[in-house]
Amino acid sequence: MKTDKKEVNAIVLDVLQKGHPDDPRPVFKREPIVQAIGTSQFKLLELVPKSIEIQIHEKVYIGDGERDKIERVKRRIGYDELTQTAKVELPFVIDQLVTEKEPEFVQFFNKSISITPKLHMLHLLPGIGKKLMWEILSEREKKPFESFADISQRIKSIPHPEKMVANRILEELQDPNTKYHVFTSR
Repeated sequence: MKTDKKEVNAIVLDVLQKGHPDDPRPVFKREPIVQAIGTSQFKLLELVPKSIEIQIHEKVYIGDGERDKIERVKRRIGYDELTQTAKVELPFVIDQLVTEKEPEFVQFFNKSISITPKLHMLHLLPGIGKKLMWEILSEREKKPFESFADISQRIKSIPHPEKMVANRILEELQDPNTKYHVFTSR
């Protein structure tokens, strides 16, 4: 699911019109900053906007070529470098992206494999232990899952598979020491 490709689009988490508050330079020398999350690999990014006409939750193009609203991608940042506003918005944006990319995440339930003899990819989702993992594997053998609704209908103990996926993405972003990155790229 994850690759080392560049992000092409991002969702805005926060707009800092006067740059970082902890930037030691005088205010007039600072450039505006946009904190955003990439839509394909969930990379946390700092962007430099062309103007400050950018809204939180707005999708912006950051790929190669001409960009409408973003001048350049400044750098990749960690969760701890996000502003308080960006940290508050992040779970909502992740939920939205998981919903938009439902077929990809349903395929995770259909195609996930063992990582080691004792650890399966499904174990990495919060709330999935051995018993639930075997129930998922058994159900997907009968017929591949078609949607999040299909998963929750066939496996009663998973009422919201999309929340499990979103929580795992958030966990991978928050903890830099996470060993296995299933949905995010390091």
